[in-house]
Amino acid sequence: MELLRAENLSHSFDYPLFENLNLTLKTQDCIAIEGSSGCGKSTLLHILSSLLQPNKGDVFYKNKNLYHLNENERLKIRRYDFGIIFQTHYLFKGFSALENIELASVLSHQKLDEKILEKLGIDKLLNQKIGKLSGGQQQRVSIARVLCKKPKIIFADEATGNLDFDNAKNVIELLISYVKENEAALFFVTHDHNLAKFCDQIYTLKSNGIC
Repeated sequence: MELLRAENLSHSFDYPLFENLNLTLKTQDCIAIEGSSGCGKSTLLHILSSLLQPNKGDVFYKNKNLYHLNENERLKIRRYDFGIIFQTHYLFKGFSALENIELASVLSHQKLDEKILEKLGIDKLLNQKIGKLSGGQQQRVSIARVLCKKPKIIFADEATGNLDFDNAKNVIELLISYVKENEAALFFVTHDHNLAKFCDQIYTLKSNGIC
């Protein structure tokens, strides 16, 4: 089933990033996006996840044009249906790891999934304050926070950047397993081709779209 469709996307800042880009995400799709630094990978992720309106083109989620909806409607989709893993963790420093994860679960009305915490290797860190955790541990907490809200689409922007390869491999395998088991989809932006190879499809972002 089609979840997300992008049609004729074009975007630029001081210089053009991409033009006439088309992309479709279906249930159980795991798509990796590669490309040189500054080519617009993160910008494309922000557009597809409803955070940035493109200069031209349309994005449809379940056949609804995201940028024809009002901000409250888009916020509801981001809260319940989209899970966005940023390069920066955006965790609440004064909260414990568990409180950070529980907050997302409560807001999306989902029950905390303890198996996800175990698979990410953070089940013994839950009572520690975020400020006491390493960068890699914080990254895994942010990933757990997203997965525990049970999104239909996971947008991961260099989600494994702070992890060694073994932990990064564990994370991408967990994300893919979640997608296959929950009829979800993954849009994975990465510079690591070895991780991209775990996905079903790999695209390279260029100025004339993706290939």
